Amino acid sequence: MARGPKKHLKRLNAPKKWMLDKLSGKFAPRPSAGPHKLRESMPLIVVLRNKLKYSLTYNETKKVTMSRAIKVDGKVRTDMCFPIGFQDVITIDKTGEHFRMLFDVKGRFLIHRIKKDEAAYK
Repeated sequence: MARGPKKHLKRLNAPKKWMLDKLSGKFAPRPSAGPHKLRESMPLIVVLRNKLKYSLTYNETKKVTMSRAIKVDGKVRTDMCFPIGFQDVITIDKTGEHFRMLFDVKGRFLIHRIKKDEAAYK
């Protein structure tokens, strides 16, 4: 019998909104407990590695987040599995880029590049 919260997430059981491929591993990163639900969010590692292509591997993503270079809604986040939800602003200080998490017309997550003045409000 399982005790406590589930800590693993199989890749095939991950939300289809994340658009992960089936064949690149058995597991998918599970979002931490946070401000958004599991099915309504995407982990920060999936955003950085799969969507924005800032890193290729888990370890590279870990080094980027632990260097305190990523801000979500103006707060530094070092948790790689922090849930990024609808209308959240992701800021990368070293490159000066800002992104907002939105939905496309089919309900999938879309990462939209925004300007600095747009990043100031939610």
